[in-house]
Amino acid sequence: MIKTQAYTNPIYKGYFADPFVWEYQGLYYAIGTGAAEAEGQVDEIGERRVFPLLRSDDFLNWNFVGNALLRPDPALGDNFWAPEVAYWEDKFYLYYSVGHEDKNHQLRVATSDSPLGPYQDIGALLDPQSCPFAIDPHPFCDDDGQWYLFYARDFLDTEGGVRAGTALMVDRLQGMTKLAGGGKVVLRARCDWQRFLANRPMYGGIYDWHTLEGPCVRKHAGRYYCLYSGGRWETENYGVDYGVADSVMGPYSDTGNEAGPRVLRSIPDRLLGPGHNSIVLGPDGRTEYIVYHAWDTSRSARRMCLDKLIWTPEGPRCNGPSWMPQTISIRG
Repeated sequence: MIKTQAYTNPIYKGYFADPFVWEYQGLYYAIGTGAAEAEGQVDEIGERRVFPLLRSDDFLNWNFVGNALLRPDPALGDNFWAPEVAYWEDKFYLYYSVGHEDKNHQLRVATSDSPLGPYQDIGALLDPQSCPFAIDPHPFCDDDGQWYLFYARDFLDTEGGVRAGTALMVDRLQGMTKLAGGGKVVLRARCDWQRFLANRPMYGGIYDWHTLEGPCVRKHAGRYYCLYSGGRWETENYGVDYGVADSVMGPYSDTGNEAGPRVLRSIPDRLLGPGHNSIVLGPDGRTEYIVYHAWDTSRSARRMCLDKLIWTPEGPRCNGPSWMPQTISIRG
């Protein structure tokens, strides 16, 4: 029997950015960037463990159950961003970035035998000397069992009409802990709404800087959809859009988004900066939900929200960001 239950965003009242949600053995787990991780104050976290973990048995009521990652070498930095977890062959893999504020961020991976951790860091995924800024790792498993890692990194060239800034990449994973090294560009910024900041000093130059970040991949009807967040979160143009491809390694196209993001978008005076989403199957076993963070209008915190993901002939859409009561289907 299917019954309905009401909820109102945000579904977790604490600071919880970049939410990644997954289901394991009948329970839901969420991991994200906490206030301490975002502000570079992880030394104040108890037991020197990083990234808040939440757990829920009904998808709507979430409880803090500890922090996930045993802090690696402090020399790596104090800012820990955007963790995601993959489960494969009885082991949990935690992908994340660490660095110093907005520079020198590197991708790393940690492992655990339990979804709650502790996760032990086992090394870097990209050489920070050749890639000094990489963030937002997203593991994706294709139908054949092959895993890939999507992530964001900086580009400075502007050939072919693309914009300088942070954009999206994909590479094949070898054994979950190593990249194959054949990375390909997924999407580059090409629209005005994706602008983060004009005349931004970066890498010894001044750039009209654009941002695509937070990749999340879903295969639907035989095609690959890479959802991402774009723009500057304080503006009403910020939100979630997507590119689509016939192959997991691309090429991807986001043609049709020239007027702005098509999945989620800021609503002035209600919710700001909705983005960095994950996608998860709801408790009815058939409805997909997009889980994302959004700022309150006072800009005091990013909090976890969710809304139904809707597949249309034009591509993925969403009935949010919502701030009024919504209903969710649950198996009785």
